Amino acid sequence: MKTVKVLAAIVGVSVVASPVMAASLNSKDRARVARAAPRDRDDVRYCLLKGKEGRDKGTVIGAAGGAGVGALAGGSLGESLLAGAAGAVAGRVIGKSEGTNSECDRVLARNP
Repeated sequence: MKTVKVLAAIVGVSVVASPVMAASLNSKDRARVARAAPRDRDDVRYCLLKGKEGRDKGTVIGAAGGAGVGALAGGSLGESLLAGAAGAVAGRVIGKSEGTNSECDRVLARNP
């Protein structure tokens, strides 16, 4: 029965992950791109998209990992959901810093 729960969680995460991974900029980020120096606009847009993709990917991976560990540890549905939520928060924080490289960090620092 536990294997069925894990497989169901994996299928659910894969269905949810595909729309989450489609990244677009919000109005605040679009304004930041517009304020950037003309030579840096493409780089700022690219770096903002990469950062967002990293955060989203980290959230999905963390949620799946947390829920999987909760299910494998024999937790109830509520405990597995709680573990998934904690994993999502941790994954988002980790993915936020891992989504960009040092060049993007410099470009974004130059164009606040």
